[in-house]
Amino acid sequence: MTKSSTARPGLTLAAVAVVQFMVSLDLSVVNVGLPEIAEGLGFGAAGLTWVIHAYALTFGGLLLLGGRTADRYGRKRVLLLGLCLFGLASLAGGLAQAPGHLVAARAAQGVGAAALAPAALAVLAETFPEGRARVRAFGVWSAMNAAGGAMGVLLGGLLTEYADWRWVMFVNVPMAACALALAWRGVADSAPVSRGRPDVLGAVLATAGTTLLVFGIVRTDQYAWGSPVTLATLATAVVLLAAFLHVERTTAREPLVRLGLFANRSVAGANAYNLLVGAAMAASFYFVSLYLQQVLGNGPALTGVMFLPFALAVIAGSVLAIAFGYRVAPRTLLIVGGSLTAAGFAWFGLISADGAFATDVLGPSVVAGGGFGLCLGPVVSTATAGVAAYEVGTASGLLNSSRQIGASLGLAALGTAAQHRTGGAVTPETLNAGYALGLRLGAGLLAAAVLVALLVLRRSGPPAPAERADDRDAVPVQDGADVSCTSSARNPSWRRT
Repeated sequence: MTKSSTARPGLTLAAVAVVQFMVSLDLSVVNVGLPEIAEGLGFGAAGLTWVIHAYALTFGGLLLLGGRTADRYGRKRVLLLGLCLFGLASLAGGLAQAPGHLVAARAAQGVGAAALAPAALAVLAETFPEGRARVRAFGVWSAMNAAGGAMGVLLGGLLTEYADWRWVMFVNVPMAACALALAWRGVADSAPVSRGRPDVLGAVLATAGTTLLVFGIVRTDQYAWGSPVTLATLATAVVLLAAFLHVERTTAREPLVRLGLFANRSVAGANAYNLLVGAAMAASFYFVSLYLQQVLGNGPALTGVMFLPFALAVIAGSVLAIAFGYRVAPRTLLIVGGSLTAAGFAWFGLISADGAFATDVLGPSVVAGGGFGLCLGPVVSTATAGVAAYEVGTASGLLNSSRQIGASLGLAALGTAAQHRTGGAVTPETLNAGYALGLRLGAGLLAAAVLVALLVLRRSGPPAPAERADDRDAVPVQDGADVSCTSSARNPSWRRT
């Protein structure tokens, strides 16, 4: 096996697809197996939450640093190192013999994911800078992103019930090895696109502030929002992030995030949209999974199977986004997709304690999944549109970070609201009332995301017929071609936001 010195678009797309599927899968595959993990390793009720939080904290807190590191030291290099760390951490987690071992392995997984996720997205944007190939590539990325998140629940349930909880960790090892082989051969060697001295202080402040923000949010299940512990944690996070913004404005070194990047309405709008959608989707997976198990009384494997319609609908929506991406502006797809997903969540909010999968879950799963699939590719392409080559990694890290922070914030806030509605008497009826409220609030977050797309993102038309004709004849990316071009002269609608 030899390193690739030139881009091989097909292998690059395959590598990025496997990476995104693996990272998305790991966000949900562990959840269904938590009771068996607690029994197998002797976790207490409070300690068990750190199996989730250790990954969320390191992943969400280090994404910005991961994006800048990819720009500074080379995207392929960071991608390969991240894959190695993620695979080894997954293996260590599967072999864990004590609670601390598994929590440490999950934290190391988060570090690896924070390195490889923005690097992979930057590689994709760099390899497919324009044309039909870009639309198709981001469509594949979005489909794998959606499939990984939805299939994680299915695989987690099946592996936990029919194999062993350790396989929810081991399952990542062959995927990491496959992605490593594909990236080694398919991703082009390229020089770092950023050569300035790294802003170490800014990196420390941003990572500490973001990590502390996520930490404060996810701990609201133990300390109420108004408790001194939560208030002090969140206040400290705000101070650190304010200090980070001051450093970024005044540093003589290359800033971790150039604040002028947010003047790009595509970047600002896509990240705000992604944060709100991430908040709603993370909470919905949580509530629907608990509704199926704790209210309707299904086992983990059957619960996983019941998520299949949602997963298939997301993939179908992603395929439609590819087809419409040649003719429809990305802003339109974000508005339509967000509206459909909000309608599906509002429908979910009608669940009842004596309901059934066919009447209460199947229909809204198809509507919400299809709408979510329509959003995924356009929001990623929008977030990197018009961004200079040396900042694509940073923009990718921002987008991943907004999703992860949104997921933590949404799950904590909506979970608190649902728990308050449930009250002290835990019955199927009170649980159902709490979950239904959480799903309706998720619909409200998605409605806010649609408003962001309407008010922040610029109007743009579909590509001209001549552009589409040119794209049909265009070769996606030739070996050795310059893929750092940021021109939008022949970009399709997803690029022209």
